[in-house]
Amino acid sequence: MSLDIIPIKDWLTGDDLPLVISGPCSAETEEQVLSTAREVAGIPHVKVFRAGLWKPRTRPGGFQGVGERGLEWMKSAGQETGLLTTVEVANPGHIEKALKYGIDILWIGARTVVNPFSIQEICDVLKGVDIPVMVKNPVNPDIRLWIGALERLNQSGINKLIAVHRGFFYYQRENYRNSPMWEIPIELKRLFPNLPVICDPSHICGKRENIHLVAQKAMDMDMAGLMIETHIRPQQALTDAAQQISPAELRFLIDHLVIRKANGNESYRSHLEELRKEIDKVDYALLNVLMQRMRIVDDIGRYKKENNITILQIKRWQTIIKDRLENGLQLGLSEDFLMGLLELIHRESIQRQMDIMNDEENPDPVSFNR
Repeated sequence: MSLDIIPIKDWLTGDDLPLVISGPCSAETEEQVLSTAREVAGIPHVKVFRAGLWKPRTRPGGFQGVGERGLEWMKSAGQETGLLTTVEVANPGHIEKALKYGIDILWIGARTVVNPFSIQEICDVLKGVDIPVMVKNPVNPDIRLWIGALERLNQSGINKLIAVHRGFFYYQRENYRNSPMWEIPIELKRLFPNLPVICDPSHICGKRENIHLVAQKAMDMDMAGLMIETHIRPQQALTDAAQQISPAELRFLIDHLVIRKANGNESYRSHLEELRKEIDKVDYALLNVLMQRMRIVDDIGRYKKENNITILQIKRWQTIIKDRLENGLQLGLSEDFLMGLLELIHRESIQRQMDIMNDEENPDPVSFNR
């Protein structure tokens, strides 16, 4: 897989990364937009001012944005502060209006990315347009939808692309509005090393108290930047008031981020390489143990088939969970990790035994034509 992408440094001038994109969840009034823009313009690393103009509310009746009139406010904010401007677009009409007012960067939201039809409509109207586009991950944890949106845009000629990790809907909400599921953006970075990936801690957290922690994790994951919702009066915001911070809080957050270096001196690299070699050895041993386990699973599957025993044995599975969790927790492993690992192994074990059961009971379809 590959994407034809122009690096950020070649089209966005300014300080070194991280890139910070900030502004209110929603543009509400001209005064609110301009006041917020003036405050964030003086904060290091903030290069782009954001605001939502068309707000896709889950249910009708809430504030759904100011629409096109907010574009004039965004234009004024950009001209006065020198910040680039970005707004969310969800259809060709939004794009045409944003281009008319000279918006510098477009972003596509999570609800739109989940629909390939909507993405294709956006791509069709963007053909021949030289403008950067940011693509948020879809609300559901499907990396293929995220990749598909990026590929469609790239094929339509958009080569200034940024992926935005804003978390995923998950029924077990725990401490987050949207689960970060860090493994998904990490996999995206692995598949497309030249694709800038930034993080949106505001939508992941849903509460301003946790934004710094998630922002720091994003920096530790070597992400290219942050999109953080900032409002001149957060508590009075018409949308997502709980997850917005003031410009002063944004400055404090950025000032206290630890930006880690990707490379160190020769001694550092040598020591790190030795530790990585140790991990490689353990991984190879782990793969061999898993292979041995699956061979035993296959033997069990064949025995079940010969003796007409059902594949799924609930009591046995409950016993495994209880026993392995107790042992794993004593070894210092987290319950979430253990459950994820056990469920993954269990799914593979069930599938292998199902394949054994079906191997001889469903003959090759070609045999029916003989």
